[in-house]
Amino acid sequence: MKKLSILFTALAIVALTSCCGAKKEQCCKDKCDAPKGVAALCPQERDKVITGAVSLKNDKPNTLSAKEKADGWQLLWDGKTTNGWRSARADNFPDHGWKIANGILTVEAADGAESGNGGDIITIDEFANFILKVDFRITPGANSGIKYFVDPGLNKGPGSAIGCEFQILDDELHPDAKLGVKGNRTQGSLYDLIPSRNGEWDSISDADGFKTAMVVVMGNHVEHWLNGVKILQYERNNEMWNALVAYSKYRDWPNFGNHASGHILLQDHGNEVSFRNVKIKVLE
Repeated sequence: MKKLSILFTALAIVALTSCCGAKKEQCCKDKCDAPKGVAALCPQERDKVITGAVSLKNDKPNTLSAKEKADGWQLLWDGKTTNGWRSARADNFPDHGWKIANGILTVEAADGAESGNGGDIITIDEFANFILKVDFRITPGANSGIKYFVDPGLNKGPGSAIGCEFQILDDELHPDAKLGVKGNRTQGSLYDLIPSRNGEWDSISDADGFKTAMVVVMGNHVEHWLNGVKILQYERNNEMWNALVAYSKYRDWPNFGNHASGHILLQDHGNEVSFRNVKIKVLE
């Protein structure tokens, strides 16, 4: 019961912490004793940056509009090649298990095991503060994920590379949606840690069946968005975050989620899932 009490307290508080613990309306006035750059932004300033990212639309897949270029966005995947990506377990891109066709990057179906086919892929570069957008499309019963703060050297055994995960899941058909605590393995959740705020936006896809995931990292402040709606937020590198991790499957991984930077990962979980429009805005 004591562990459950710690977990539920952490769930209740982790999304509510703000700049230096100050009240939101006072934060921009006081400016706090915070790091310089984007990590020091007060909630109102931070929200303005995020709202601007959400409002940017581009109907041509795997390209950047003039507005996106002017705003500092860059493609993480060019829609044609494997440039900028490699296996989480090797220096080269996997020679099987992934395919590129018609501007879509697809992890192919296998037996449903973590990294049991071609394996996870990660960006060659590491990222600290950023806004990441990824369009994804699942097949019935599929499981996958978008990870960040990934350290590919942590897990030397079987399974996926270790990092914070934006869960991609068919909540209706995959059993993982019923596991975990209070829905923290459903689509959009910070996997096994914080449940997403699911709603009608989760059922919306574009004409090709894609949905848009967005991850925002500004220092210790992190947000998950789905189809233009914020579905969770949290603060890391604090006691509540560490208590939450201590009750999760990540408790044995040192300093989980507290790293200053890491790779971005697209997961092979043995189910067919497709990606496109993978783009990022690096924040200073």
